[in-house]
Amino acid sequence: MKRNLNPFYSVFILLSLVFVWSCNDDDDITEIVDPSLENLEIQDFIWGGLNLYYLWQPNVANLADNRFNSESEYVEFLSSEPVPEDFFESLLFQRGVIDRDSWIVDDYVELENSFVGISKSNGVDFGLARISDVSNDILGYVRYIMPNSDATGKDIRRGDLFTQVNGTQLTIDNYRDLLFSEDDTYMLSLASVENGALVPNGRSVQLTKFEYNENPILIRKTFNEGGKRIGYLMYNSFSGGYDTEMNAAFADFKSEGITDLILDLRYNGGGFGYVAQYLGSMVTGQFTGEIFSKDKWNPKIQAEFEAFDEELLIERFPGKLRNGDDIVSLNLNQVHVIVTGRSASASELIIAALKPYIGVTTIGSKTYGKYTGSVTLYDSENFTKDNVNPNHFYAMQPIVLEYTNSVGENGRDGYDPDIERNENITDLGVLGDRNEPLLSTTINNITGAAAKFDDSKIPVFELISNSKLFTPMADRLIIDKPEFQQALKGLRKKIK
Repeated sequence: MKRNLNPFYSVFILLSLVFVWSCNDDDDITEIVDPSLENLEIQDFIWGGLNLYYLWQPNVANLADNRFNSESEYVEFLSSEPVPEDFFESLLFQRGVIDRDSWIVDDYVELENSFVGISKSNGVDFGLARISDVSNDILGYVRYIMPNSDATGKDIRRGDLFTQVNGTQLTIDNYRDLLFSEDDTYMLSLASVENGALVPNGRSVQLTKFEYNENPILIRKTFNEGGKRIGYLMYNSFSGGYDTEMNAAFADFKSEGITDLILDLRYNGGGFGYVAQYLGSMVTGQFTGEIFSKDKWNPKIQAEFEAFDEELLIERFPGKLRNGDDIVSLNLNQVHVIVTGRSASASELIIAALKPYIGVTTIGSKTYGKYTGSVTLYDSENFTKDNVNPNHFYAMQPIVLEYTNSVGENGRDGYDPDIERNENITDLGVLGDRNEPLLSTTINNITGAAAKFDDSKIPVFELISNSKLFTPMADRLIIDKPEFQQALKGLRKKIK
């Protein structure tokens, strides 16, 4: 939600900006700021944050430290694009090709809620696919229903297909407006596959979005097969705030004496890096204190960290949660991970980090290929929430680092599965059921049972999008390390 700015405060900020720059450069103040340019304090925040933190800052000419010769030239540049979101986009490096994942929001409260799994949702997690390569029509398919949500108990379940919203056919051009608009209530018209054709089946369901807190642990269970005790965890986001729940899930696994573990990350687009570290230690435990991953920032930040404390560039397998509880570890030497093209960021980080230490077998389809991390920047002197500018609620989540594992590798191009098995969106099966195709394939691999599938019979659809991509947590690796702020304190002012 956008908030209006106080024009007087904006002018004050701009005049202060001109004065500070003039004192630094020993110039006289010659520019009178136009009072109508009330958004420039947001533009100043955007430029300053990207100039300091952005991973590809050296590659963007307009972010160069010597880009501006005077305060008036800087103010003129800030006023060149009045819409903050457009100004932000104009400063990114090869948007959609190199930088696919930086973003900006106009309400950081909503952003912070999303980090702990809170967002508006009707409880239907779904994917979208093109019906055919000669049509712009698309269909939706339900991936799962969130517990205790608006959809719970209604006539809709995993595997259901829908083609219309409020009586209008979904297309490439309208699905954003129909499914992700400000209107919280809509009607889905469901369809079925009959004789190879997609036809309406007469069912419909009305859904309403409410503020919802999604627990990322959707399923935890144990299978006893082939002399193995196999733990299964379907984990859908590396959200903050669920550390003790995840620790408790692994305590249950440990008490059950599991010999093998399946992590189902097929719909997990990422989240906090420190949560991935917890999960890595829960799977193992014998590598506490060893290198989990290493970070590489832009040259300015990298130099500051190297001078302050090089340990800030290294993430290690932890032995405790942030609340001081001991991490429950399984001490495994092998893990099986179910993945798809929607497994990204922190999901790929856990694969990369474990590979140098234990066997990691991936089952499913190729992962997304996200090898970078971001931090939340606020409009304050140090880009933290301390003394944040009260005049607006903008915050940024720019890409600031590239991660590698302990041997310098990452999933830059995505991870090809060791065992390929594609999801059939017209026959998804029941999550957590022994016969669900991807889970069945994984259990068979663990127990040595013969494979019983033929991917050639799965119809091929072009996947377009999914409901998680319209949340701030989509495909993100978020860096939340308090020690960073101490090292960078005052750096904004020093560089500028």
